[in-house]
Amino acid sequence: MSRREERRRRIEDAVEEFHRAVAAALGNASRELGRLVEDRARDMFEVVLRGDGVDRALADPSLAKALRKKEFERVLAATLIDRVTAFREWSERGPRRLAELVDAVAPGPASWPPERWLGRPGAADGSDGVPELWRIGTGVVPSAPEPQAFPVAVPLLDHSHLHVSCRPESRVTADAVVENLLLRLVSYFQPGLVHVHVWDVNQLTGSLPGLYPLTRAGLLTVHDPARLHELLDELSDHIRRVHTGVLVEGHQSVRAVGGRRTEPWRVAVLFGNRQALKEEHQQQLQRVARNGLACGVQLIIVDIPITVNSPIETVTIAADQSATTTVTGRHVRVALDPPFPPNQVPRACAAIADRREERRLRLSTFADLLPESLWREDSSAGVVAPVGYHEGEPVHVALGDTSPHALIGGPSGSGKTNFLYAMLGSLAARYHPDELELYLLDFKEGVSFAQFAPGRKDPTWLPHARLVGVNVNTDREFGVALLKFLSDEMRRRADAAKRHEVTKLEQLREEDPDGHWPRIVAVVDEFQYLFGERDQVTAQATQLLEDVARRGRSQGIHLVLSSQDVSGIEGFWGKSAIFEQFTVRIALPKARRVLAEPQNDAAVELPRWHAVVNHESGVRPGNEIARIPDATGRGTFDRLQAELHARRPPGLAEPVLFDGSKVPSLQALPDFRALRPAEGNPTVLLGQVIDMAGSAAKVRFARTPGRNIAVLGSLAEDAASVLGGAALSLAQQHEPGQARFSLACLAQDAWPHADRLAKRLRDAGHTAELLGLDSIRDLVDATAAGITASLTGETGVSLPPHYLVVYAVDAAHTLLEQKTPPSRASGVDSLRTVLKHGPENRTHVLGWWRGVQRLKNSLPPGVYDDIGAWLAFDVQGKELLSFGPEHVMAWSPRPHRALFFDRFEHSRPQVVIPFDTGEET
Repeated sequence: MSRREERRRRIEDAVEEFHRAVAAALGNASRELGRLVEDRARDMFEVVLRGDGVDRALADPSLAKALRKKEFERVLAATLIDRVTAFREWSERGPRRLAELVDAVAPGPASWPPERWLGRPGAADGSDGVPELWRIGTGVVPSAPEPQAFPVAVPLLDHSHLHVSCRPESRVTADAVVENLLLRLVSYFQPGLVHVHVWDVNQLTGSLPGLYPLTRAGLLTVHDPARLHELLDELSDHIRRVHTGVLVEGHQSVRAVGGRRTEPWRVAVLFGNRQALKEEHQQQLQRVARNGLACGVQLIIVDIPITVNSPIETVTIAADQSATTTVTGRHVRVALDPPFPPNQVPRACAAIADRREERRLRLSTFADLLPESLWREDSSAGVVAPVGYHEGEPVHVALGDTSPHALIGGPSGSGKTNFLYAMLGSLAARYHPDELELYLLDFKEGVSFAQFAPGRKDPTWLPHARLVGVNVNTDREFGVALLKFLSDEMRRRADAAKRHEVTKLEQLREEDPDGHWPRIVAVVDEFQYLFGERDQVTAQATQLLEDVARRGRSQGIHLVLSSQDVSGIEGFWGKSAIFEQFTVRIALPKARRVLAEPQNDAAVELPRWHAVVNHESGVRPGNEIARIPDATGRGTFDRLQAELHARRPPGLAEPVLFDGSKVPSLQALPDFRALRPAEGNPTVLLGQVIDMAGSAAKVRFARTPGRNIAVLGSLAEDAASVLGGAALSLAQQHEPGQARFSLACLAQDAWPHADRLAKRLRDAGHTAELLGLDSIRDLVDATAAGITASLTGETGVSLPPHYLVVYAVDAAHTLLEQKTPPSRASGVDSLRTVLKHGPENRTHVLGWWRGVQRLKNSLPPGVYDDIGAWLAFDVQGKELLSFGPEHVMAWSPRPHRALFFDRFEHSRPQVVIPFDTGEET
């Protein structure tokens, strides 16, 4: 065989082999395709069986041919087996589990048979949750081998709207479903928490006649068939009001606000005739449906075609009165509950209306303002508390980020103090002291807040109170001190928020759960006194108030300012930036300028014991009229305070009490008790500074020029209290015998004070000589000589501390002016030497001069630096300009108050209260 033929044969063999391989592959592919087609057909057949149901598939003519095929028999058999197994599992456990579920989420009238609750008004206030489902009937699965019934319920309030569609033959059944549901709703909650609105396109009256007794209590409103727009407008206005007045703290719904329900549900029932509404009504109804659930608006729509972009459940009632629902699916046949006993429905509604009227007419008490359980609320997003009632429903005051501050106005006798007690008691009962702190200040000669601090008759105190200020009518500086404290606290919180990269208190508490970040509410009664003068105090108060009012909201600091008449507060009303922050307005009877005048005069005709509460800056649509219960009588706030005091956290400190009518005790002052003998420069305590801490006015007796103290004034008692407190505080800082006290009393009316001080110093173990006018020249000459000798080094030893306490220095001026031959030196020269050089040698003068000019006579002409610190009592500010800054010009003398200035420590003077140096009682 030639080579060519051999090659040809091999090629032909290879081609033949290729043909066989291709044929084999095509055969395999064909067989695999056939198997895939068969599998796909079986799968599709199984989908149809399981999707439409075996019974429906067996009855479907289009599937008859497929059912005869042998290859589908296994699918049919497996499906039947699975159905039997599933139904067996469902029959054994499913109905019981569904019944348990409905019992759990639909308690009481939401699912119980009517004989257990019909005719008894409800008591739920929404604080313990709202039923998630409401019963409408009983369901069964007809295709189950052994059908078992189970309860069927639908979601309603806050969860879903309801759409009922029916045939003309089943309209009566649809009416019964709606009536049964409404009865369950109004019977579950306290009368007044559910308001029903009914509109029927076909009739003016007659829809749901069994519910008509509710109309006399305002719980049912029947609307004109020709005025659907009015109902929709009313619901839209309600939704807007809830958004602007309730959903203001970042809450997405009224339900999310928590606590007792403050906004009643509006259930609108619309009966149609299977015809579409007008286009404008359709659009408005869709808007109501879309936004209503979050605001407590519930729609029940019967026979009106509608498509809404919001949760909605559908009940479809067939001509045979059976129904299907979207919540149970099309395989469940629902037997709707029969109408409730027709003779009992009006009676039940009448009982609900009677209870509602009873609540409306009953005079609520202070106890009604209090929650069932104390200290259960969280103040992260704000504080909310009822202050009174309107027609049986509570009226609340809310303080938070969007309603940060409140302004209260009412003339004398209008019940302002009672309102404050009601508000504070309601807040204190709801929020733990870790959630809420109160700072309470009462200007004028008021003691309204004295009860909140411990007293001799009543040792209890309000655990939330951190500061109580009473009788501060002349001490406007204390109001400034409070505002400064709040401003400092606001900055401290802002710094913490910045560290945690948040912007407001609610977020800060989330990021720093271990921190102490309570809400702060500062109440200032008769606050207009703070702005009563055109002076530096008013300027400071206005600046600080504006700062706190504008920026405190985000840091959880809220102001409540109250006044008898706010019309004359120029410093406040002229600052719109401040005024606009007080969005909560409370007007008591006859109050002026608290609400938005002249458009809102609701307070003019307000009866006693009532208030207008407005959270919308005083505009008329925001008015809520509330009757305020008695909160000041025996057994009201006092009883609550005793209970809260008994529950106070361990270690909680008493509130700081500032009483402007009382003289602070030196021995009780923490600064005095902390004094101990020590090396270094002693500290002189001169009086109590008007500040939050009740700290002492202090002067450090360093060995530097000018460390002497002058007391200026005409009254011996005032001067003696300062000199006595100063000497006793110095005595506390020296061991017995280690300091010398020279007391010179040059005025007869001061002698008892000086004598008493000398005895107390001696009792403490110190050397204390008491001299009269005849010895003053010798004292100053000898003291000056000792100082001169120390300065020149003649003595060679350091002088021990020596304190010259001189009463009425100016009384010895004539005597001291006499010159002594042959040196021609006078006692005035010696006094000036002591004042000038004494402090460097541990010798200090604490002197009382009875006038500014008399002090100047004791000093070199035009040289006033030797008196480094002074206190002035009944001296006009303009007389003090030589000794202090321009701020002293604003000083006007006040009883038992002194102006204090230390040129080495202060940029502006301070007001101090002289001590009572007697024994602590």
